[in-house]
Amino acid sequence: QVLLVESGGGLVQAGGSLRLSCAASVRIFGFNAMGWYRQAPGKQRDLVATITSGNSTNYAESVKGRFTISRDNAKNTVDLQMNSLKPEDTAVYYCNAYSAYGSTLYWGQGTQVTVSS
Repeated sequence: QVLLVESGGGLVQAGGSLRLSCAASVRIFGFNAMGWYRQAPGKQRDLVATITSGNSTNYAESVKGRFTISRDNAKNTVDLQMNSLKPEDTAVYYCNAYSAYGSTLYWGQGTQVTVSS
């Protein structure tokens, strides 16, 4: 069973930083890609950043230059370093993992990030 557990969310002032971490219950090198998504109240879940097994990264325009995604295959974690946070970054942040084997997508339970102005 694949479990993804996010941590690191919290309340921070605008301009501050947070580091989210996603711990997987299995070896992440088996996933073709992993990523972070976020969902604000009343809005759809949107992509924040993804990283492939080859360490290629992709970011939403709104976070480019402020957020950095990284993966540690030895620790089976994917982190999201968030700097220069803005109130509009407030959302529940979800970790996901994609496996081309069976075209399976896994999701974590989410962690709340709140940025005060």
